[in-house]
Amino acid sequence: MWTYIAIAVGGTCGCWARYGMTNLIQSIYGRDFPYATLSINVLGSFLMGFLFIETLERLTITPELRSGVLTGFLGGFTTFSTFSMETLLLVEQGYGARAGLYFLLSGGLGFIAAFAGAYIARNL
Repeated sequence: MWTYIAIAVGGTCGCWARYGMTNLIQSIYGRDFPYATLSINVLGSFLMGFLFIETLERLTITPELRSGVLTGFLGGFTTFSTFSMETLLLVEQGYGARAGLYFLLSGGLGFIAAFAGAYIARNL
């Protein structure tokens, strides 16, 4: 039961963090390109890589807290479904090159960020 509560609390906080970061990034860079979703997905991938390794190999935390952070917070924070919809909309609006760039950057940078997070966690 505590795992479900931890995931719910973490998910709520992750959604709030995503909303705040979206507003901040869009106020700085505008909405011509999905910079907010891209940056959230890259940061979320980095945090997932880093915290997954840290909480598995270095830090001793309860399984409930780990689930609350990894599944709840990062699940609420990252925006893969939004990424998919924004890519579709770019294609439908005739911006195929932008859609392709966004797709490649999200996947490539997301992987690099997850790798970097795991690497840093293992080598601190």
